[in-house]
Amino acid sequence: MGSGKRSLTTAAMVLACACAVLSAPGVAHASPTPAPTRTPTPTPTTSPAGKDLEAIREKLDALYHDAAVATDAYNAAEEKTKQQSAEIVDLARVIVKSQDKLDELKDRAGAAARAQYRGGGLPPEMRLWLSDNPQQYLDGAGRVLQGEHATKGLLAEMTRTQQDLEQYAKDASAQWQKLETNRQAKATAQKEIKKQIAAAKKLESQLEKKEKERLAKLEEEAAYKAQTAWLSSGVLAEISGKASEQGKKAVKFATDQIGKPYEWGAEGPGSYDCSGLTSQAWAAAGHGIPRTSQEQWKQLPHVDVKDMRPGDLIIYFDDASHVAMYIGDGAIVHAPRPGRTVTIAGAGSMPILGIVRPDA
Repeated sequence: MGSGKRSLTTAAMVLACACAVLSAPGVAHASPTPAPTRTPTPTPTTSPAGKDLEAIREKLDALYHDAAVATDAYNAAEEKTKQQSAEIVDLARVIVKSQDKLDELKDRAGAAARAQYRGGGLPPEMRLWLSDNPQQYLDGAGRVLQGEHATKGLLAEMTRTQQDLEQYAKDASAQWQKLETNRQAKATAQKEIKKQIAAAKKLESQLEKKEKERLAKLEEEAAYKAQTAWLSSGVLAEISGKASEQGKKAVKFATDQIGKPYEWGAEGPGSYDCSGLTSQAWAAAGHGIPRTSQEQWKQLPHVDVKDMRPGDLIIYFDDASHVAMYIGDGAIVHAPRPGRTVTIAGAGSMPILGIVRPDA
């Protein structure tokens, strides 16, 4: 990351540790140094109208978490759909080639059969006795024998090609069934995403302006508290890894997207979901990785937190439903959730499942 952007990141971290009021609601900025012992003054969680804002905050977190899980399912189904569509296209090409080959073999077999018919139906010894030139006949008989062997080989190749063609057709049918299954899974996930986001927006729409401001403050404090606990463990003092060259490129790409909106299923360039941001950042660095946070957790090499370096991916929550990129100084860049933008936050502001390294 460039020195200018690094300075901005560090400044944001310091502000977070001072528990300053952030301009964007719900964004927790990490600190480059262990958090102070002072804790922020608790904000009353009950509004004059009697609404429990802390319960609302927890409910919103749950709704957006469920939307994130559904988004991962949607992205996984989308990736499988793309892959299976490509496989079906490849199979179609193979089927066309095999059918052309079978047609050619049938033509050759038909020509061989017609040539054999023109040779007559007399036994070979009778044709030898009637021949004016026995030697010429014998030479011709040898060629006929070779032709018969060639015909047998031709028929065997026809049989194999026919069997291959039938198998390709079965494979294509199976791929179509898988494709349809994944299309249905994608549609189901899409409905679930819209349902959870609609429920969250409805809940937020019931709040007055002052309640929304207090709710945003609660979100800040919850993230701050989690980040403080993480830093208080002394973990940041153990993290000293330096980014690889590819890692630097991935970090630059990700931080260049700051301010762009979150959109489920999006991979840029105008908007991103959490794994869309990380997968595209590493693609820009020349290293492809799985599309979803769950597959990133499953397939990429795991590293200890103390060995973490900029460019590594932090996977969050027990179900690996969120992912962010570590950028150093105890901070991450990520696409948080609907209604938010790509931003910098504290690496410990959410429950960490583990760390993965795309370029291990």
